[in-house]
Amino acid sequence: MEPVPYRVRERVVENRDSATLFLDPVNGALRTPRPGEFMMMYAFGIGEIAVSVSGISPEPETTVAHTVRAVGAVSTALRDAAVGSLVGLRGPFGTGWGHEVATGRELVIVAGGVGLAPLRPVIVDVLACRHMYGQVTVIAGARSRDDFLFTPELRQWSSRGSIDVHLTVDIPVQGWPGEVGFVTEPLRRLPVRPERTTAYLCGPEPMMRASAEVLMGKGLRASDIRVSLERNMQCGIGWCGHCQLGPLLLCRDGPVVGYDVADPLLAVKEL
Repeated sequence: MEPVPYRVRERVVENRDSATLFLDPVNGALRTPRPGEFMMMYAFGIGEIAVSVSGISPEPETTVAHTVRAVGAVSTALRDAAVGSLVGLRGPFGTGWGHEVATGRELVIVAGGVGLAPLRPVIVDVLACRHMYGQVTVIAGARSRDDFLFTPELRQWSSRGSIDVHLTVDIPVQGWPGEVGFVTEPLRRLPVRPERTTAYLCGPEPMMRASAEVLMGKGLRASDIRVSLERNMQCGIGWCGHCQLGPLLLCRDGPVVGYDVADPLLAVKEL
């Protein structure tokens, strides 16, 4: 429960309300996280929030990256943390995406807004071991062109040609070369082989539900669709109960679960 100090080595502004912090351990490092897991990040003197891991160093005891969107006092303080300043980390906690067991399969990765951050480590891992997977499609949506995360990387992923990248915006502007509309639009046009496809979804719950319905309409099993769920995580270890979703404590049993688990829970309005 005690935060471990990490120093901000680098800060990259992603868009008007988000920044990525690259953090180095001051003394001892925490366990290297897996894609999909999260950390409890502490802004000293202000408070603590749960933030997904958006970058993982291949070397032990070195840099971990978190992309923070400013929505409150703690997240704003973390988003604005200066290079050289200290933040506290606890974790990593929760479940991972499990893409390492999807080798040989085709992947569909769908992200809405800041939901691209938890999926970035999956994309990086897949590109590093591209020969181990079949067709890989990334669909990322944002409100506008200026709201995308990791814009230089998105351009690089698109230009490499080894994965298929679709970018779509809700609000078009003059000169926007990509698609317009929800992520479900390119997803509906996407040909898939359902018996050998695994999907990873992260973003607002309505987006994930709509995307999962499109994929199941194409024949994917709900268990082959994995989603990252968000609730009010405060302790990270399943003690406080604030992140309860039906029988799940998402800090312990999630945040990543199969859609066969998530679907009946998300259908209950009170949850």
